[in-house]
Amino acid sequence: MKPMTTNPWPALPLAEWKDTYDTLHMWTQIVGKIRLALTPFVNHWWNATLYVTPRGLTTSAMPYNGRLFQIDFDFIAQLLLIVTSDDSTKTIALRPRSVAEFYEETMAALGSLGIPVTIWTTPVEVQDRIPFEQDQKHVAYDPEYAQRVWRILAQASRVLTEFRSRFIGKVSPLHFFWGAFDLAVTRFSGRTAPSHPGAPNCARFVQVEAYSHEVSSCGFWPGGGLVDEPVFYSYAYPEPQGFKDYPIQPPEAFYHTEMREFLLPYDVVRTAKLPDEVLIAFLQSTYEAAATLAKWDRRALERQ
Repeated sequence: MKPMTTNPWPALPLAEWKDTYDTLHMWTQIVGKIRLALTPFVNHWWNATLYVTPRGLTTSAMPYNGRLFQIDFDFIAQLLLIVTSDDSTKTIALRPRSVAEFYEETMAALGSLGIPVTIWTTPVEVQDRIPFEQDQKHVAYDPEYAQRVWRILAQASRVLTEFRSRFIGKVSPLHFFWGAFDLAVTRFSGRTAPSHPGAPNCARFVQVEAYSHEVSSCGFWPGGGLVDEPVFYSYAYPEPQGFKDYPIQPPEAFYHTEMREFLLPYDVVRTAKLPDEVLIAFLQSTYEAAATLAKWDRRALERQ
């Protein structure tokens, strides 16, 4: 195994780890769908998400017939770890293997722990929607890049948590959405929003629930599709008039017309002398674009 990086903001060129990204994306969807299947519904699908840990990603505790259990991706030990409240443990190696094999082994491990789970095995929010149990295409896994993306999520989580703390209105947890493979935090104005028109490769009812209320949302995404590099992003729904032309920081940030989001290339942050300050400037200025133009009651919603 190659030595792991300790750089808190490591490089993450999309072209160098795209195959690993595709495989890991499907693995996180399998684990995320397990959480979705076993937890009570929470508004905006907050019960489905994963969370950043000091070693990777976790489902957090989930209930099953009076017990609790948890599934963790450990990108330091390169293991998938399943632990239960009655002191049972199963591990699965994170190594090059097909999505189908990972799915089979994960479900077998849960079954052996007395936690049989049934999930809908078709991936979401991707074009290549091979059911997990049939997916022999995605087999790549480079532990170096898996750990790099986790280290970035960890740093982003730290800064986004600070940004989140400034808002006293309704605000989401800081969580990882396995559908799009992004880390996000969302602020709410308190007003309802127009019914969402939907998004590609995702059932419309999912988006309608996710965007039932007016939001300003931001986070980190490794890229793909319309964007060939990792980025920090920020958007508003519904988008207020003049949003795309609002002055934001830093100068390298821009509005992506097709995505309808402000983007800040990750490389701008990681190469900055003060990465935290650059990122906070982006998050704050893009939030102000949404809240000011949509006439949010900022005095009531923000910590003074």
